[in-house]
Amino acid sequence: MSRLNESVPPPDPSGLTVRQAGLSDITQILAIMDDAREVMRSSGNLHQWTGGYPSFPVIEKDIVAERGFVCVDAAGTLQGYFVFMPSPEPTYAVIYDGAWLDDGRPYHVLHRIAGRAGSHGVFRAMLAFAAAREDNLRIDTHRDNRIMQHLVAEAGFSYCGIILLDSGDERLAYQRIR
Repeated sequence: MSRLNESVPPPDPSGLTVRQAGLSDITQILAIMDDAREVMRSSGNLHQWTGGYPSFPVIEKDIVAERGFVCVDAAGTLQGYFVFMPSPEPTYAVIYDGAWLDDGRPYHVLHRIAGRAGSHGVFRAMLAFAAAREDNLRIDTHRDNRIMQHLVAEAGFSYCGIILLDSGDERLAYQRIR
């Protein structure tokens, strides 16, 4: 079994574990995405994840590519979702108003991080899973996503600059090397 498929012991008292997402999880994952969008809107982040993004086809593609993961509580209920994918991330090839901490080594990217409304520990569980598998991590988020900016700073990520999505939208880019 590859290291990506191994479950990680609960990283905190929330008791969440991480496993690879399956196609049968998509309905629950989409509900988690709806919850995450609602949290974004209520915290003033009105412009990220609009137009139904991330949609069923996006999540399905993540899962088929074996890059989609879920955080599960002790009762087996999905509490969170994220993508953990190896480099290169094409939108990270050019960074503006800054520089990556290390642009010469392979890295893994964390994308589409979402938690069920009221859940706790999703980011910690996701980060424990990712850090157990890769010491060079990158992540980006919308300028209005103050919650994610706080979480990545608290987790030891350094702000590196601005990247552009394929759509041309800006994202704040972070990297953590351990």
